[in-house]
Amino acid sequence: MARQKILVVDDSASQRMIVAAVLSQEGHSVIMACDGEEAVQKARSELPDLIIMDIVMPGLNGFQATRAITNDESTWHIPVILLTSKDMDSDRIWALRQGATAFMNKPLDHVKLLELVKTLA
Repeated sequence: MARQKILVVDDSASQRMIVAAVLSQEGHSVIMACDGEEAVQKARSELPDLIIMDIVMPGLNGFQATRAITNDESTWHIPVILLTSKDMDSDRIWALRQGATAFMNKPLDHVKLLELVKTLA
């Protein structure tokens, strides 16, 4: 698996740490953001290979941040995986319309996440 720089975005510090640990164990370099605004800034400054982002966050939510990232000419190419505890078809459709590459439910299946990351390498 190719080593990637991955931006993990979640307002829950424990969730960020869990995802970062799973990715780091596979050799990926992880950077973190605690909300959508910071995610957009770090996407522009760090140009990660992939973004894994929660949807429900205060301020700029994951849908809004994904739209900002995928509509920016410097970051549009970065795949975004949206994570959420929501499990409605309308949420999946909306995520894809905002530019998300994939959508995963919480609680997060670490094996499926790593498989998805591998396919996006």
